[in-house]
Amino acid sequence: MAKPFEVDQQWLERIADQVSGIHYGHVTITVHDGRIVQIDRTERTRYDGPSQKRNPSESEQQQSKQRESQAASEALRIVQ
Repeated sequence: MAKPFEVDQQWLERIADQVSGIHYGHVTITVHDGRIVQIDRTERTRYDGPSQKRNPSESEQQQSKQRESQAASEALRIVQ
């Protein structure tokens, strides 16, 4: 038989705090032996419209090439 469930003012405030401000998401309340033991909040972010693929700038391309070159140098050092 399930134990009677009581929620005091402190838990009501905690739950309200977790729910406030969420536009998309959910709040999960975990109960053990008739007592609230945990509140989980998962918030989602939704974006309207399709994503746009952007072209990397020249500096981003140079940085990428430098990282690739450094990785290749590291691989050569490891092999030697």
